[in-house]
Amino acid sequence: MQYLAPQTLDDAVKALASQPDAKVLAGGTDLLVRMRSDMIHPDVVLDIKRIDETRRITQEDGGWRIGASVSAAEMGENAALVADWPGVVEAANLIGSTQIQGRCTIVGNLCNASPAADSVPAMVAANATVRVVGPEGTRDVPVQEIPVSPGKTSLKPGEFVASVFLPPRPERSGDAYLRFIPRTEMDIAVVSAGVALQLDEGGTCTAARVSLGAVAPTVLLVPEAADTLIGTKVDEPALEALAKAASAAAKPIADKRGTVEYRVHVAGVLARRAAVIARNRAGGAS
Repeated sequence: MQYLAPQTLDDAVKALASQPDAKVLAGGTDLLVRMRSDMIHPDVVLDIKRIDETRRITQEDGGWRIGASVSAAEMGENAALVADWPGVVEAANLIGSTQIQGRCTIVGNLCNASPAADSVPAMVAANATVRVVGPEGTRDVPVQEIPVSPGKTSLKPGEFVASVFLPPRPERSGDAYLRFIPRTEMDIAVVSAGVALQLDEGGTCTAARVSLGAVAPTVLLVPEAADTLIGTKVDEPALEALAKAASAAAKPIADKRGTVEYRVHVAGVLARRAAVIARNRAGGAS
C-alpha cells in the first residue's frame, strides 16, 4: 500500500487523478476500521490533513467554512461556531466516543454515506453546502446531494470534499438535532431529526427546514414538515402537524433495532422536540 500526504489541494487532485482508486483519509475513524477489518484493501491512501485549507475553521461571507480535516472536538471548542450553529456542533459531538470525536470529521461522516450519520441531518437542516474539488475544477453542492444510497456518494472519479460551508445564521433563528439510540452513547441512530427555523419579532416562524435520518436510504429534507411551522408561533397545533408530517415522510426498514411502525412514530416525536429546542434558541416562547 502507498501512503501519500499532499500539502495543497492541487497536489491532492493530481494524486487522485493518477490513482483513481485511492481512498481519502481525513479523520480515518471509518476508513482505518474498514481496512483493519479487511473490508477494503486500498492500494493508495491519500492523507489530506497536511493541506492547510482542510485544517481551518474560518468565517466566510457571514457564515462558516469548516475544513474537511477539522475534527468534531475542534468544532466544539470554537465558541463562536457553537453560538451560531449549536445543533450542527452537537450532532458532530454525538459521533462515537470522546476519543473518536478527537479524530472524526463531519466530511468523513457525510462521505461515509450512512443514512444514520449524526452530523448529516443537522447540516441538511442548516442548509449547508460542501466544496468539492476534482479534475474538472471546484463546485459547491448542497449536503443532501452528496449521499445517493447507503455507502455511495455522487462524487465523480478523482473528486473529494474539501470543506463544509454553514451559511450566515439569521437573526432570531435557531437549530437543533436529536436522535434516538438504544444505549446511552456510542451507538448509531435508530431515528434522528434536525430542525432549523427563523422567527420574526413577534415570534412567528418565517422560514424552516426539517430533516430526518435513518428512516430512508439517505437523509431526508422534508419541506412538507417545514411548511407546518411557517406562519405559526411554533405552538401546539403546529408542533402536532409537524409530527404528523415527519412521520408521513419517514420510509424506514424494519430490523433488529426497530420496526417500521416504531421508527415512523419516533420520527414525529423527535422532529417535534427538535423544533421546540430550535424555537427556544431563536428566542421564541418556551
